[in-house]
Amino acid sequence: MFLGLAVALSTSAAAQLAPAVRQFVVHDEPVIALVDVRVIDGTGAIPREHQTIVIRGGKIVAFGGAGQVDVPTGAARIDLAGKTVIPGLFDLHAHQYFYSAAGLTEMSVSAPRLYLGGGVTSARTAGGQMPYADLSMKTEIDRGHIAGPRLEVTGPYLDGPGNGTVGLNRRLETEAEARRVVAYWASEGATWLKFQGRVSRAVLGAAIDEAHKHGMKVTGHLCSVSFREAAALGIDNLEHGFITNSDYIPNKQPDQCPAENMRYQAQVDVEGPEVDATIRDLLARKVALTSTLSVYEMFVAERAALPADVLDAMAPKAREAAERELAELKAGTSFAVPKVLFQKMMRFERRWVAAGGLLAAGVDPWGNGSLPGYGDHRNFEVLVEAGFTPVEAIQIMTQNGAKVMGVNDRLGSVTVGKLADLVVLDGDPVLHPSDIRKVSLVFKDGVGYDAAKLRASVRGMVGIQ
Repeated sequence: MFLGLAVALSTSAAAQLAPAVRQFVVHDEPVIALVDVRVIDGTGAIPREHQTIVIRGGKIVAFGGAGQVDVPTGAARIDLAGKTVIPGLFDLHAHQYFYSAAGLTEMSVSAPRLYLGGGVTSARTAGGQMPYADLSMKTEIDRGHIAGPRLEVTGPYLDGPGNGTVGLNRRLETEAEARRVVAYWASEGATWLKFQGRVSRAVLGAAIDEAHKHGMKVTGHLCSVSFREAAALGIDNLEHGFITNSDYIPNKQPDQCPAENMRYQAQVDVEGPEVDATIRDLLARKVALTSTLSVYEMFVAERAALPADVLDAMAPKAREAAERELAELKAGTSFAVPKVLFQKMMRFERRWVAAGGLLAAGVDPWGNGSLPGYGDHRNFEVLVEAGFTPVEAIQIMTQNGAKVMGVNDRLGSVTVGKLADLVVLDGDPVLHPSDIRKVSLVFKDGVGYDAAKLRASVRGMVGIQ
């Protein structure tokens, strides 16, 4: 489904755009040449200076240095000296809803524009509070009626039996029920499923088996089922990494989520044999991991902050709630992630990639100030702090995301023949990692969008729509 969509859109993307989308378009010429630009291509290769990229029909048709690529006669020439082009970012933990103390809202306008304005051209929801709204948003983006990233949709949050509380998760108690629900969401157009922390191994295993029969994939923010157990069941992807893995909890009971999960890991030796065993099992089963460091940083008292641009994007009530949550965190009166645990999360991800593991990234928008686009930029900065080179961090957020999504033959790198999903940065993120925030142009299917205009159009709207 995703691959077919990519091909279909590339042929006539500009012609399909509605006025509500076209207001953000600054380049839709038949042939476009990006000239004299630095390119970080997403493959892990070293940056290349003074490059030319030629776009025609929504695809990259030529890419090379001075003297290797001629600018076609009649092409729209965009001189980008001093600027950097990277592939469009992949966000593998996107949400279209916004939840905070101010309430629950669907970011039907703000999320897609903030993602695209931040350089995110492909996103996968990682659980939906309003999955039909997500499916509708995907349809409207595909039809050119809404400006936003290519969207892959999971169904609703799937979980095990509750503890007396009422929530929006779909609770599954039997294998037969799991198979029926999976088949239903496959028929509705969801391509991924996400499980939460109370599911049993039997139910999760049945759901994974049924999902794979329907060509779907499964990810999870797990607890009752550990990473190694989930890998043995055939799960495709795991969210958040080290902090959620219950493999290490002493005396953990089968199919039960220990109360100390997401805290006990601070005591675990991230270089030790238990972690080695997790890495070996996940590698053997070809499980991918999603890094979401930027959202967990917002629960670390010594690190959490609310930048001005993030606050400007939020509606007044949402902003007040975020500022109140930050004050409570700093005062020690709310849930917090110990600084040492956050550092171990970063170290685990370095170990995972060094061992050959596939790591992608996502922002996991949350009411404490982790927002679409802005949080993706922060992910890049924290990955660099964790010890990845800027080139490696870009690879994690581009080509690796495409690999997890199964679209690396069409997207994820600056490569001749791939779709022209590109981001122009006003600076050099290798020398200055914060330049990842300086997104000026975003190309999706070869159509260039004004990034600043997209972001400005939803100022004060997060938490409303």
